[in-house]
Amino acid sequence: MRVIFHVDEEEKWPLALGNVKNMVAYCRQNASAYEIEVVANSQAVLTYRESGHLEAKMQALSQQGVKFAACQNALRALGISQEELSGFVYPVPAGVVELTQKQAQGFAYIKP
Repeated sequence: MRVIFHVDEEEKWPLALGNVKNMVAYCRQNASAYEIEVVANSQAVLTYRESGHLEAKMQALSQQGVKFAACQNALRALGISQEELSGFVYPVPAGVVELTQKQAQGFAYIKP
């Protein structure tokens, strides 16, 4: 299963992470391979800063193979440096481009 989650509002993080956790659990229970990425752009990148309130949940999902990407355009616009991001987060040049590329590669798109 290949899935890309799109988060662009900070208040959507709890719902998105719950969806991701459920997807991982389903895949593991059914011995189904998975590739899951979460792309944050706009205000949602603020949550990726180290010691953010959801960092532990993201870290746990990261340890289960979930990838977390941050839009560099949003980071730049909000004055957030890469050093401020949690270590498991990687930057992508543009969130919308990452979303489009993953969908072209066959990833299912989910926006909680």
